[in-house]
Amino acid sequence: MCGMIFLLLLQYPLSIQAQADWTAVKSKMTANTKELEGEFVFILATPDSLLLQMESQAFTAKSQTPLFLSSQWLTAALLFKLAEEGTLSLDDPVQKYIPSFGQYFKGYITIRQCLSQMTGIEPKDPIRSMGQRKKYNSLEEEVNDLVKLTIRTKPGTECWFSPAVGINIAGRVAEVVTKKKFDILIKSKLLTPLGMRRTSFTDLSGAAIDPSAGAQSTAEDYLKFLRMLLNKGKLNQQVFLSESSVKSLLSMQASFAQVAYSPLKGQPLGYAHGAWISADQQGRTISLAAPGMQGSWSQIDLCRGYIYLVLPKNKSNNNKAELHSEMIDLINRQFSTTCH
Repeated sequence: MCGMIFLLLLQYPLSIQAQADWTAVKSKMTANTKELEGEFVFILATPDSLLLQMESQAFTAKSQTPLFLSSQWLTAALLFKLAEEGTLSLDDPVQKYIPSFGQYFKGYITIRQCLSQMTGIEPKDPIRSMGQRKKYNSLEEEVNDLVKLTIRTKPGTECWFSPAVGINIAGRVAEVVTKKKFDILIKSKLLTPLGMRRTSFTDLSGAAIDPSAGAQSTAEDYLKFLRMLLNKGKLNQQVFLSESSVKSLLSMQASFAQVAYSPLKGQPLGYAHGAWISADQQGRTISLAAPGMQGSWSQIDLCRGYIYLVLPKNKSNNNKAELHSEMIDLINRQFSTTCH
């Protein structure tokens, strides 16, 4: 089992049953070691407490690993930060900052639609693998290609998940409006303020920065970001985003009925900004998840108040959605709180 080690802290929030028994959760995760390609970090936490942590001696919560598509949640948060500062409005049309969008009859696409996968743009390869991204010299060059793609549906009406299109367009808008390269911008506006010192979007190979899948981080760092969201914009009593901005960031933009394509087949999920959303029958948000699509999974449960995070050392051939669903079901049984 690659020397996996469990840490268990007994400081529980009030919503957890008084005699919570994590035996089944620990056993299930241990049994999944092979399916997760050996070494991984598993963290179960609340906004201020660590409930469970599993790691190996060689791959720990301090070890850097690619976030893949989980990077999109970070990019979305950056745009919300810029909006809160008044640098831009999320409902601005992209053409306000990149005029060529008007020239290619895409003048009505907004930044918010980019973050919610609702641009209506049809990518050349909607299910491309992370290792098959065309090599560009800059994010500007990539977006100059994206603007030429075909519109398949009216912007804002359907969610067609694509690894790069909308998120990278939004990332380029951030570069234009601030006159800073994306990796430098997100470090100064999001990563450094949240104390995410081992997180970066810089590509050391010289390829273009990838806001949709280019982050390298650690479980320890990414947990800080998730805790900020779960704690309504605060981390260690410091306000990073206003409560209203976080509420908007985590709000549903595309209902399950509007999701025309999702790589998470069979999952009844809607979409927010950079993350998938699970809601009750009244449309109220229960939880949000930003799977890396390579075996990793990050999720916050808003009604039970916990964070589920799994980062494997080695990327997998699939998203392991079923495995994570089973784990989360076991965890939910230990909470007396249900969503109302």
